[in-house]
Amino acid sequence: ELARHARVRRFTAGDMVQGCGYGCTGVIFLRSGSLRAFMMSDQGKEITLFRVEAGECCVLAASCVLPQITFDLALSAERDSELIAIDPACFGRLAEREVHIEAFTYRQALERFSDCMWVMQQVLFMSFDRRLAVFLSDELARGGQDRIAMTHDQIARHLGTAREVVSRMLKYFEQEGIVELGRGSVTVLDRTRLRNLAASA
Repeated sequence: ELARHARVRRFTAGDMVQGCGYGCTGVIFLRSGSLRAFMMSDQGKEITLFRVEAGECCVLAASCVLPQITFDLALSAERDSELIAIDPACFGRLAEREVHIEAFTYRQALERFSDCMWVMQQVLFMSFDRRLAVFLSDELARGGQDRIAMTHDQIARHLGTAREVVSRMLKYFEQEGIVELGRGSVTVLDRTRLRNLAASA
């Protein structure tokens, strides 16, 4: 039944997958690429909640059949991506009928909720220099290179703040010899100091 109600979908980097008027995608199994899950305010400000990487599942994309989820989750493709999307109505029926599918759904939702709570903890309790250091450290771990190919505006959207705030703090990091700024990129020069800043109380 799942196979009959599943379809393969492909997105290029920058495409919207769900939210912002694009409807409810369904339960997503990502075969390749990377998706960014975020929320957007009425004023257009964004904040990244988590990422879905190849081999992972996202049940929150089926929020239209999960009445406990009351927020609008948006998904966009960070890289060219291929995914399997299961029709949300079909998945909802099976979750009501099969306890194992219901358990899988709530386990997946709880894992993503933990990611969201980590973001909220950063926003509420961390200074911005530490939040930026944590973000840059995470990007280093994801990319495996010292150069992070992101503009100040893209970083601001991930962190849910203004571009000017990011630019000022990056300029400070550059003056301290932690990073080097380029056109559309940030190169980390001192990983140790960045990690220490990310871990600071």
